[in-house]
Amino acid sequence: MIQPHVRRTALTAGLAAGLVTVLAGCGPSDDTAGPTGPATTTTTAPSTPAPGDDATTPGAGATGDAGVDGGTSGEGPGGSSGDEGAGDGLELARCATGDLALTVTAQDAAAGSRHVDLVLTNTGGDACWLQGWPGVSFVGGGDGEQVGASATLDRSSAHDTVTLDPGGTAHAPLTVSVAQNYPAESCSPVQPDGFRVYPPGSTESLYVPDADLEACASPDVTLLTVQALQPGS
Repeated sequence: MIQPHVRRTALTAGLAAGLVTVLAGCGPSDDTAGPTGPATTTTTAPSTPAPGDDATTPGAGATGDAGVDGGTSGEGPGGSSGDEGAGDGLELARCATGDLALTVTAQDAAAGSRHVDLVLTNTGGDACWLQGWPGVSFVGGGDGEQVGASATLDRSSAHDTVTLDPGGTAHAPLTVSVAQNYPAESCSPVQPDGFRVYPPGSTESLYVPDADLEACASPDVTLLTVQALQPGS
């Protein structure tokens, strides 16, 4: 027979054990950092930009002057850039090479050089504009092959936009140094057929014959210096 004081002792021990179990169930769960579990830190390395992603890198497609042999596209009437400009409500296009005729007008001669004007005439039915320096070179051999060096551009010359009405003209003064100014061994003198001229902003050229010339076949000797286009002839 179990004594009453033994039953009470067992009951008290059972209640104490149950209370410990309940309290243990109220502790931190496995989903949170426990006192013995070190915190975990995630570090992300900075990304490296791909080539071209740098904001300081110039974007593709940026272009400079559009002309050939140093000619420039410039601005159209009204200060508008591109192929069209607005002037007094009239939109003008840059003169197409197919609507231009080229002639050479003799001016004067100085010691060691000859001065001529390259004259461009608008043969089209609409007004148009040009601006900048034409590209100029000698050609020869009967096949339009360039002879010697291309013309140097006189950057000090005025280069405002020139508007050409139908039949109107613009001219570019050209200085031609005399080939005999240079030793024959460095010049390699040759008789050219005439001039090839690229209007500013064009990849198409015009040709004009001129028999009263002598060129240097050597590309190391520059005989031609051209100014920018100016109004009139």
